[in-house]
Amino acid sequence: MRRKQLGTAAALAAGTLAATGLAFAPTAAAVSPLTATISATCTLGGGGAATLTATQNGTAATMTLSSTSITSPLPLAQDSIASTLTLAKAGGGTTTFTGTKNPAIAAGDGVSVGPLDGTVASGDSLDAYGGSLRMVVFGITISCTADAPQSPGPFVFD
Repeated sequence: MRRKQLGTAAALAAGTLAATGLAFAPTAAAVSPLTATISATCTLGGGGAATLTATQNGTAATMTLSSTSITSPLPLAQDSIASTLTLAKAGGGTTTFTGTKNPAIAAGDGVSVGPLDGTVASGDSLDAYGGSLRMVVFGITISCTADAPQSPGPFVFD
């Protein structure tokens, strides 16, 4: 009986310690909103609506852009687009996200790039309006710019 009580007490103590550890564990940083919509005009591939998706882990952040309106005139292999997404920072300046990640894209299909990597600071408020997306494909640079502020609003990082 005594061993059973010790076992129960040990289990309760371990559970209490685990719960206390979770209570004091650092929380994951969050960005809000997680997605935003823009309307963009591009030098090649047309223009139209695009969705930006953001993630954050401390000061590291990623952005992904996908669009069914901005299309590729040629088939593109996976990870063949060198992309630079520049977002305007509230109060001035910019933050840049770069990478070569993209799915394989058939001719005429919508463009998707990312996740593109960047660095943010707590409190950064970033908007595609006032920034740009530059994609280099086969040595050709394609630039896209947002026609208006993103909706529902800028990305705000913790």
